[in-house]
Amino acid sequence: MKAARLYQYQHRPVIEEVPEPRIAGPLDVIVKVGGAGLCRTDLHIIEGQWQSRSGVTLPYTLGHENAGWVHEVGSAVTNVVPGDTVILHPTPTCGLCRACRAGDDMHCPYGSFPGINTDGGMAEYLLTSARACVKLDPRTQPKDVGALADAGITAYHAVRKAAPLLYPGTTCVVIGAGGLGHVGIQCLAALTATTIIVVDKNADALKLAEQLGAHQTVVANGRHVDAVKDLTDGNGAEVVIDFVAEQGAEKDGWEMTRRAGSYYVVGYGGTVNVETIDIISTERNVVGNLVGTYNDLTELMVLAQAGKVTLHTKTYPLDAALDAIDDLDNGRIRGRGILVP
Repeated sequence: MKAARLYQYQHRPVIEEVPEPRIAGPLDVIVKVGGAGLCRTDLHIIEGQWQSRSGVTLPYTLGHENAGWVHEVGSAVTNVVPGDTVILHPTPTCGLCRACRAGDDMHCPYGSFPGINTDGGMAEYLLTSARACVKLDPRTQPKDVGALADAGITAYHAVRKAAPLLYPGTTCVVIGAGGLGHVGIQCLAALTATTIIVVDKNADALKLAEQLGAHQTVVANGRHVDAVKDLTDGNGAEVVIDFVAEQGAEKDGWEMTRRAGSYYVVGYGGTVNVETIDIISTERNVVGNLVGTYNDLTELMVLAQAGKVTLHTKTYPLDAALDAIDDLDNGRIRGRGILVP
């Protein structure tokens, strides 16, 4: 089968023929990939940011947000059968540890993360587990929802955590209206009654944000922190969700957060550098967000199949994966890029 394989950090992957995965355990599931999302994390992997953290051995196949059709199942799999349309939770987990039993499966110490620390879905077939499969309406096209497996669940997870703070009369600032942010805006509109302010440097992204539910938009032009303060009576927002968190956005996000507010970090690449006296004197919180739980994904798919959350995508054949990576790296994709084998 064809796959996009990373051989060396700081170098683009290559498209090559590799053996198809095989069933090895009773709960294994092989999925014929119908849509593999392209993420800024893939760029960070290529850049080497995950080199000391993932423990992966090169070469390996990229792709951590995937949907498709069940191709083959292990002997103990009962929740899906060949032919089922599925979206895949990013981390096949054990189901037995404290984290899994508490519904916090993203922190399973025995889970894997295809596309991060083992072969992912930028290929024709992907090996996963029964626990990762969320069965979908057979009319669903995997290429239309694949990116919800990471971009979607990550945005939903952050909004779900922040929702109790976003009662009517509050304000939430969204930094970045790209692949994750445009989903986050829709999740905020679906789950809360907060006023949504979106900050982005791209005028087209802000237009999309308005269409998706943003009440106000601010161009990131160097004066955007003051603009947000003006829109919030000088106080800042109760919640800031930062889908960028690099190149200065992490500093802006903290400054946009009001006293006793919470700054949710979703994007990464930068460094949050805050004096501790500023934390304690204003009782502001910095909250990390890692993808999301299986339950987050199932809840998100209810919203998606009800039409309340949609993905804006640009599709590429798997053979054009390098073109897609270049487009993402150079800001030419509005929404999410999807590879279709």
